[in-house]
Amino acid sequence: MAAPVIPPVTADDVLSARELLSGVVRTTPVAGARALSDLTGSRVGLKCENLQRTGSFKIRGAYTRIARLSDDERAGGVVAASAGNHAQGVALAARLLGVRATVYMPERAALPKVDATRGYGAEVVLTGRTVDEAVTAATAAAERSGAVFVHPFDHPDIIAGQGTVGCEILDQVPDAGTVLISAGGGGLLGGTAAVLRAARPDIRIVGVQAAGAAAWPSSLAAGEPMPVGGMRTMADGIAVGRPGDVTFAQVSALIDEMVTVSEDALSAALLHCLERAKMLVEPAGAASVAALMEQPDRWPGPVVCVLSGGNVDPLVLLQVIRHGLVASSRYLTLHMRMPDRPGALAELLARVGRLGANVTDVAHSRISGALAVGEVDVELSVETRGPEHRDAIVADLREAGHAVATP
Repeated sequence: MAAPVIPPVTADDVLSARELLSGVVRTTPVAGARALSDLTGSRVGLKCENLQRTGSFKIRGAYTRIARLSDDERAGGVVAASAGNHAQGVALAARLLGVRATVYMPERAALPKVDATRGYGAEVVLTGRTVDEAVTAATAAAERSGAVFVHPFDHPDIIAGQGTVGCEILDQVPDAGTVLISAGGGGLLGGTAAVLRAARPDIRIVGVQAAGAAAWPSSLAAGEPMPVGGMRTMADGIAVGRPGDVTFAQVSALIDEMVTVSEDALSAALLHCLERAKMLVEPAGAASVAALMEQPDRWPGPVVCVLSGGNVDPLVLLQVIRHGLVASSRYLTLHMRMPDRPGALAELLARVGRLGANVTDVAHSRISGALAVGEVDVELSVETRGPEHRDAIVADLREAGHAVATP
């Protein structure tokens, strides 16, 4: 019989990190979520790490790691690589500790995140197209200069620091039945699981990944970290191609389950957080809420959803909101082929208006090899009041003789 896997970070390690972080990080609130509670039939709370310093939990691990360096190591400075949240956490932690920091970021990293990292005092080097390429450049720079490379997740000090989120959850929701936590590299999930599992062996701990960047399910099935290729997700904060060796041992030993959520679920969850909880979160930060909304009857309550971060590029936010409106049936595109005669389009628009839909865009085309003489293709983009209103609009138009297609 194989010996049990011993996690590299224990609850005592997390508690030690909590003492180190006292006065440095904020104790973020657990906000009530009435709409989600009504949906699930049990109490739901949102652990608001989007309100943490630098806008995410990353400052917890970064400060713990840098604070525990020797004087000689601090004198040599630190190097990190990130597209955003870890960059800002390292930059602020280094400034607070008086350590020089250089952060490598992809060339197309969001400008607000680049500016924020510089604003915290780090030198920013833009290189490569992906985070992986930035990591390669950062580790090479660390080897040349003798600086310490601060990994975004795969180090015991990072895991212990991130795990202090779990200490606060135990204080704030001591009777929690399920905790849902987004998972990228696994530092937050593994560290939080260490302290939750030690204090509450019965609690259900669930990791959540974007389906388009899900390295954890196959890795857990294989019993070792496995790379995943072709990642495509709006949740860039948890788009990690391979679990870390340290975090894999931690997570695989302690969690109950790893689930994945779709892009539609992520955007709908982000929109829900904005509209109902009044919380600005990034797509990765909304992953826990997405899992809850996709399977509301599955999780023993009370449920805590960790909102891991709130740093989102405004341009990305616009796209995600639009995606969320479509996913929640608040925005509808109608494709129709109609007779090309005077007044036909006006009659259609008047009918849609009487149905209570607001037309936001009209495309009218006579150029298509599939069109017969005297036909025209029309595409309408309309705002609706939700699924029932959407279905009523489509049904009415079809009853009126229109061949309506929707994406």
